Amino acid sequence: MTKPFLVLQLRPETEASDDEYAAFLRKARLPAERAHRIRLDQQRLPDDLCLADYSGVIVGGGPGCVSDRPEDKAPIEARIEADVLAIMPQIIENDLPFLGCCYGIGILGKHLGGDVSKRAHGEAVGTAACEITPEGRDDPVLAGVPTAFDAFVGHKEAVQDLPTGCAHLVRSKTCPFQMLRHGRNVYATQFHPEADAAGFETRIRIYRNRGYFPPETAGNLIAMCRAADVFAPEMILRNFVKRYA
Repeated sequence: MTKPFLVLQLRPETEASDDEYAAFLRKARLPAERAHRIRLDQQRLPDDLCLADYSGVIVGGGPGCVSDRPEDKAPIEARIEADVLAIMPQIIENDLPFLGCCYGIGILGKHLGGDVSKRAHGEAVGTAACEITPEGRDDPVLAGVPTAFDAFVGHKEAVQDLPTGCAHLVRSKTCPFQMLRHGRNVYATQFHPEADAAGFETRIRIYRNRGYFPPETAGNLIAMCRAADVFAPEMILRNFVKRYA
């Protein structure tokens, strides 16, 4: 019997969470019956969770930042972060298939003891011109992805240096570490591989007052997203699911 993928979601806003989950299934071409969804704002991870029971783990984005001071984190965001970090030893020690999207690269970097901060490389909501590195060109999860492609981004913190044990797969001028791999099977992206214009429009509306951009610019950002030609990042999701199914 084919093992399902575990999809962990960090967004406490139901509309944003539902839209992200639907995008993961659609872009990865993953049937709903092969996904086990857990919204971490509503449900704790089981104490006896065995990640080997899953084909892989996909972690979505969220409004929190791992680099925020503990006293500045909302209680729900602090608990969600702790729950995701709690599975990382099992992921890393066993090199289990993992794909962290946006927030996930911060989780991976923090677990590995890397520098994740708001010091530099945050990106405003919009698109980033990404480039696959020479090392990334041979990676199976990037198979068929154009060497240069646009991706939707929007984040306050970023990985500042390549964490120990990681391969550098994708870069951009605005944020050097757009995609990393640890070991053979642990991946994380700074951009959103599941996002399209409609999905980002939803997030712009929901997070317009969360400090990602001046609220009065929301209309212009939505127009920019609608005009963007973003098609390649979803191939990463499809490759990940196909490789580890």
